[in-house]
Amino acid sequence: MSYIKAKEVLPSEIIEIIQKYIDGEYIYIPKRENNRSEWGTRNNTRKEINTRNHNIYFEYINGANRNELADKYFLSKKSIDRIILKEKSK
Repeated sequence: MSYIKAKEVLPSEIIEIIQKYIDGEYIYIPKRENNRSEWGTRNNTRKEINTRNHNIYFEYINGANRNELADKYFLSKKSIDRIILKEKSK
């Protein structure tokens, strides 16, 4: 995330109003609701996690035990249980 100088993009009147509330501090202005993308969609993270979870479930139904899967995928046993339940319900 990069910063943009307010003086470069906002009229001085708006800067003065903002300064009444936040003088010299950083402020985050979120995107509009319709401009937001879902988590993990821009860099394929969501797809990679879905693939990993599918692989975990596939290995589980083919005989791998939950402790082995937790060690292999560097997850807790509780996370493996959650993934198995979620994949089973699909």
